[in-house]
Amino acid sequence: MMMKGISLSQSITFQPNIKFNRSNPPPILRPPRSPLRVLSLSVDPSSKSPFNKPHAPPLVVVGSANADIYVEIERLPKEGETISAKTGQTLAGGKGANQAACGAKLDHPTYFVGRLGDDAHGKLIAGALGDGGGCGVRLDYVKEVKEEPTGHAVVMLQSDGQNSIIIVGGANMRGWPEVMGDDELEIVRNAGVVLLQREIPDSINLQVAKAVKKAGVPVILDVGGMDTPIPNELFDSIDILSPNETELSRLTGMPTETFEQISQAVAKCHKLGVKQVLVKLGSKGSALFIEGEEPIQQSIIPAAQVVDTTGAGDTFTAAFAVAMVEGKSHVECLRFAAAAASLCVQVKGAIPSMPDRTSVLKLLQSSI
Repeated sequence: MMMKGISLSQSITFQPNIKFNRSNPPPILRPPRSPLRVLSLSVDPSSKSPFNKPHAPPLVVVGSANADIYVEIERLPKEGETISAKTGQTLAGGKGANQAACGAKLDHPTYFVGRLGDDAHGKLIAGALGDGGGCGVRLDYVKEVKEEPTGHAVVMLQSDGQNSIIIVGGANMRGWPEVMGDDELEIVRNAGVVLLQREIPDSINLQVAKAVKKAGVPVILDVGGMDTPIPNELFDSIDILSPNETELSRLTGMPTETFEQISQAVAKCHKLGVKQVLVKLGSKGSALFIEGEEPIQQSIIPAAQVVDTTGAGDTFTAAFAVAMVEGKSHVECLRFAAAAASLCVQVKGAIPSMPDRTSVLKLLQSSI
């Protein structure tokens, strides 16, 4: 299956039809100082929401949000030709949004820090992540950017199995200020764990990672996203690097077909300054490498059926982070993440497939 990537800088104009309650951020944090609009979905204080756990340090995800537009076609159109798609669907996605949705659906207080355009795609994503979409992610630090469209991708699925993808980075790449505001840095300093990915500028990840390091908050960098070299400063400022085996090979320039080769590639990451490397190995499970210690391996928890692997890696990383902030051991974090990923692949779609905490605990209990 071939995949072609094309970058664009323009988008179709949509008319937003979802309204938001723009409330102030929680009282423990300083109010936003940015002139950009802040999207906030309010939480009912009388509900059994995880946000009613005042002493639970939140998971904070800083990253990307995309509208993924899927169209199924027989063939690509020729120049100047218009053809009809058999089916079409637009879903909320992006690694940052996926991980934030997973954290919240696992019943842990989760904030998402990101950028959306002032358009229909932005409303779609905010609706999917917030209370209305069933996730319950706090969106107090998601800001609208009028000058850029929401990040999105047009995925053309052909009947012969080939895919062509047009990617618009939009607000994910060009909606951030050169220097992050005090309000956004304050929320990451108050986090239990911070999750980053590489679908937003490295300069933003670096600012967040440095602020988090000074505050003594663990930060996990998911390698997924841009395939450009990771800045050395970023390596020095994170606690856990989380690639899959393909990303690990690309990052180190070393083969990762066997566990021994993976271990050697991880050793190179240790030399770059990263003390812990969490490697996602697909059907072979996962492994946590801590410098100076024996690696901890976790096999997959078999799924009843594999329907769609989209979002499985994001589910694994976010579930690991949730277990970590809740004080679980490394072994328990890996098992919790494996169970969440197992449930994820049994449902079509990324965010719709994210499991709830009850389902994960039930699967863990049955797999003992």
